[in-house]
Amino acid sequence: MAGSTLEIKNLHVSIEGKEILKGVDLTIKGGEFHAVMGPNGTGKSTLASAVMGHPKYEVTEGSILLDGEDVLEMEVDERARAGLFLAMQYPSEISGVTTSDFLRSSMNARREEGDEVSLMKFIKEMDSALDYLEIDKNMAQRYLNEGFSGGEKKRNEILQLMLLKPEIAILDEIDSGLDIDALKIVSKGINKLRDENFGCLIITHYQRLLNYITPDHVHVMMQGRVVKSGGPELAQRLEAEGYEWIKEELGIEDETVGQNA
Repeated sequence: MAGSTLEIKNLHVSIEGKEILKGVDLTIKGGEFHAVMGPNGTGKSTLASAVMGHPKYEVTEGSILLDGEDVLEMEVDERARAGLFLAMQYPSEISGVTTSDFLRSSMNARREEGDEVSLMKFIKEMDSALDYLEIDKNMAQRYLNEGFSGGEKKRNEILQLMLLKPEIAILDEIDSGLDIDALKIVSKGINKLRDENFGCLIITHYQRLLNYITPDHVHVMMQGRVVKSGGPELAQRLEAEGYEWIKEELGIEDETVGQNA
């Protein structure tokens, strides 16, 4: 069975009246890993937030479809239940809710009533994922992200990813703040999910993450839109040469969303 397809068409997004995304087109299919790169201020994180329905981001034009269903008509929780997942750049701390309770509730939210995961099965799956990601099992009893280091928060995002098994995941700078050992572990967890039923959009600044997670497609965002796409070799060239050659090639003076093209 083929995986899901996320289609982003001519997406325009504004924040407080300022247009940030200016016509993004992107299609992610099950089995595909896409990387989105680009300088700061070009709209990458806005894209992630808009897909998941952050209320601060207003979609003014365009569409987002998941298997033909209109994502923009869905509430945030409905998007998650439909199979979308966002690993946030800055995960929130939630006091009073343990990591294990949050994980089990999240898993059950995607299942039909009466088909909730049993406690024993949940513990078995969680312990297996904790071991795989080399996470101390005591973390499961701590309040969600409270007092976690940056690396622990990012591993916890991948723990959620492994247990929830979404159809399409968006990983927003999952590599930021990680040392090389943590980066390898996080990458290992993402790669474990790689199959034809799982599509992934990886937002990153750095080639170093893509040394461990090889993308099928690489896209460069500037001025609130995708300006160039290619294969893994595009990310390697960006690492070696930066973005100036793209700006020269396309006649772009300021790559951020603050200026018109």
